[in-house]
Amino acid sequence: MNYATQMEAARRGILTEEMNAVAAKEKIPAAQLVSLMAEGKVIIPCNKRHKSLEPNGLGSMLKTKINVNLGTSRDMTDLEMEYEKVHRAVEMGAEAIMDLSSFGDTRKFRRYLMENCPAMIGTVPIYDAVVYYHKPLKQITAREWIDIVRMHAEDGVDFMTIHCGINRETAHKFKKNKRLTNIVSRGGSIIFAWMEMTGEENPFYEFFDEILEICREYDVTLSLGDACRPGCLADATDASQIEELITLGELTERAWEKAVQVMVEGPGHMPLNQIAANMEIQKTLCHGAPFYVLGPIVTDVAPGYDHITAAIGGAAAAAAGASFLCYVTPAEHLRLPDVEDVKEGIIAARIAAHAADIAKGVPDAMEWDNSMSAARKKLDWKEMFRLAMDPEKAERYRETSMPEKEDTCSMCGNFCAVKNMNRILDGEIVSIFEE
Repeated sequence: MNYATQMEAARRGILTEEMNAVAAKEKIPAAQLVSLMAEGKVIIPCNKRHKSLEPNGLGSMLKTKINVNLGTSRDMTDLEMEYEKVHRAVEMGAEAIMDLSSFGDTRKFRRYLMENCPAMIGTVPIYDAVVYYHKPLKQITAREWIDIVRMHAEDGVDFMTIHCGINRETAHKFKKNKRLTNIVSRGGSIIFAWMEMTGEENPFYEFFDEILEICREYDVTLSLGDACRPGCLADATDASQIEELITLGELTERAWEKAVQVMVEGPGHMPLNQIAANMEIQKTLCHGAPFYVLGPIVTDVAPGYDHITAAIGGAAAAAAGASFLCYVTPAEHLRLPDVEDVKEGIIAARIAAHAADIAKGVPDAMEWDNSMSAARKKLDWKEMFRLAMDPEKAERYRETSMPEKEDTCSMCGNFCAVKNMNRILDGEIVSIFEE
């Protein structure tokens, strides 16, 4: 092999197996994909050790992809339920899964994912370090934080969230500029607390070059974590968020010098009218690297419906340039999601991603909708179900309220505009009450 990473291959003009597969999926010329990857504007997260992976590309000019968060917690340790979530996520078209396990035998679950899951796998090493070392946070050493990064790379993880943007300078800025909800990122809060208790620099920032060497060795994509993402609308686009983003832009360039693939994480909670501007700021400060956003959640007052608040923000973000949407479930802010919550979150995120793809003119995105419209015009229910994003739910809704006549639905019956227009344009008589 004449390259260490997909980015290095692209810079050398080498078309890898993974690039070929992605170009075919995206229906773009392979040469165009190679050029975008050489610039860092498209990435293919694919650890050399993840043998079950079906590669996907991330970039604003490609189809918008979605990520599903799952994993165990102290209060919910049912691995069988997590396996079922993985199965359902892949079945429903999620391109990536992030294992956020924070309790129990985390390595067992991570290795299961590597052996069995075709989706891209991401992790947050900072969570696992707390579980793995099982000692007071203050006593974890800088070396131990970095060792967990290597462990995850060796296990086959395709991308890792590394909270390297919240250094001591950013932390100082955060303390000077008070927030309504402080730091809501779990990883960000952990490393901030560690820095405050030890007085040391963030090891993920201080030893960033060593992390790059690990990523280069296994071709792990760096997901530069947004420790200072806003946790409420009032904190959006504040000094801490922008200060961290500036740092992440600098670290992006350092990663590219080593041909390490990078994406940058973004908000968070944010008013709808700020989203497009934030995407532009990110593109500028982070030099066009793919942007990975959580939501954004566009209102703080809908617990139980945050899959909807996030889908609204996600569609706006992706239409304005975000490449990768992290799903949000109805359980966000309330509990660990169950299998049904995962399903609802995936569908909401896929709707947002597809709506954005139509808006930005992704090749063939509109064809799916045109096919559905043609099936509706023909009142071809079987084809409508086949084309539906969630065929199971669509079919169930119809079956629970079957109309008197097969070619209508129970809402319109003989008032069906589609049926009546088809008839009148075919020269037939339309008589609504006498049929």
